[in-house]
Amino acid sequence: MLEIRNLHTHYGPSHIIQGIDLTLREGEVFGVFGRNGVGKTTLLKTIAGWVKPTEGAIEFNGEPIHGLHADRIARRGVGFVPEDRRIFPGLSVEENLTLGFLQVPGRSSKESRAALQRTYERFPRLSERRNQNGTTLSGGEQQMLAMARVTIGKPTLLLIDEPSEGLAPMIVADLFAIIQEMKAAGCTILLVEQNVHQALAVCDRFAVIERGRIVVSGRASDKADCERLMATLAV
Repeated sequence: MLEIRNLHTHYGPSHIIQGIDLTLREGEVFGVFGRNGVGKTTLLKTIAGWVKPTEGAIEFNGEPIHGLHADRIARRGVGFVPEDRRIFPGLSVEENLTLGFLQVPGRSSKESRAALQRTYERFPRLSERRNQNGTTLSGGEQQMLAMARVTIGKPTLLLIDEPSEGLAPMIVADLFAIIQEMKAAGCTILLVEQNVHQALAVCDRFAVIERGRIVVSGRASDKADCERLMATLAV
């Protein structure tokens, strides 16, 4: 579904992504791990079109998307849940959610209502707070809102950046249960996460980034691969 070849991304003179190759198969969850500042978020932003690559290729379902504007990439089926959530101030939970329909122009009002109902069934806390200002939600609820706003557009590839950051363990467990549910429904997910043990429980494969390059990769079900992962992160 996603193929990245020799990807390079700069912020001005800073060379952040330094030649990453990565392939993501349809229906799998792929974890990206590493310390802060190694390029994980920049990788997601480059795929989503928020940052332009300076070299290399990104293909989604066989079509090149590197260099396209973010809105065009989103409408092709790539959803991005950023770490800072970007809840729109002054809008209710439901108003924030309906902005997700911009990813799927042409959807009928009947289809939109059905999608909204399915979203409330997956995120019952949001249903209870549908008329509440989105920025007054707790951190965990805002993370759920950010995920729901993207998934309401039914992306085929979902990029999620640090969903557990700063959240209580019980909320983290709820979020990862939702990620597992989306995986079971066939969604392909590229997940950046610091909570490695929690992420490995839902991941099929993983990679570790250091200084903008992949230094370790493997399968989450392979004990030896996971030991190499932990040893790399512990150094």
